[in-house]
Amino acid sequence: MNPCPRINVLGVGISILNLESVQQQLLDAVDSAGFQGYVTITGVHGVVEAQKDDELKKIHNRSFLTTPDGMPMVWLGNWSGYDHMDRVYGPELMLNIMQFSQMSGHGHYFFGGAEGVAQELEQKLVRRYDGLKVVGTYTPPFRPLTEAEELALHDQLQACRPHFVWVGLSTPKQERFMHNFLAKYPDLAKDWPHGIVMLGVGAAFDFHSGRVKQAPYWVQRSGFEWLYRTMMDPKRLLPRYLRSNTIFIARIFPQMMDLKKYLMPR
Repeated sequence: MNPCPRINVLGVGISILNLESVQQQLLDAVDSAGFQGYVTITGVHGVVEAQKDDELKKIHNRSFLTTPDGMPMVWLGNWSGYDHMDRVYGPELMLNIMQFSQMSGHGHYFFGGAEGVAQELEQKLVRRYDGLKVVGTYTPPFRPLTEAEELALHDQLQACRPHFVWVGLSTPKQERFMHNFLAKYPDLAKDWPHGIVMLGVGAAFDFHSGRVKQAPYWVQRSGFEWLYRTMMDPKRLLPRYLRSNTIFIARIFPQMMDLKKYLMPR
């Protein structure tokens, strides 16, 4: 499968995609026997987190796809001449794939969220999309999985063979989990008639289960969704966004002006 071209954003390769093209890439992947890969859905926060951690940067750059989650990624793609590049927002992508798989029969597995969230998500989506095939859910502990827990997850995935594993953890926890799990079990889907793709969709679990209110569409497209989310949870998110946005702005303009170069390590 040919790799999707990327733009360099502070050393993180962001795939040149839009919602329509990413859906086709994903369907081609999961319909390929034995394929396995992961998708990071990355905006300003994810890129900034990778600035202090070369291994995290490599995790993004080794992914099957790293989608432009956030309007700044889209604006940078357009600045670089890719007018067709558009936002691929995790919660929206998730619903698009769910809607398609009502008829296609692709299987889904939900991994993540607080206690009960994955089960609530399953109930809501199965009611919304008649015929949706959810083959399993798992609520992990708030710590790395033990060896026994990892093996149990591996065995469960082998038994239910999902096409899509939706991972609802925080950034960068979900990126590390997907990369490390698939690196540890490179033959997970070896004998399957189809492939498996893990997607880190973060807050999508809380949005689609109804636990957290999602920003209106016009706010999502404005580039100020971070401000909306901060107003909903200021104690947790205000320090994060102030730091991330400040660092991003300070570093991206020198790159755009060719005053500083960033390598994309793999």
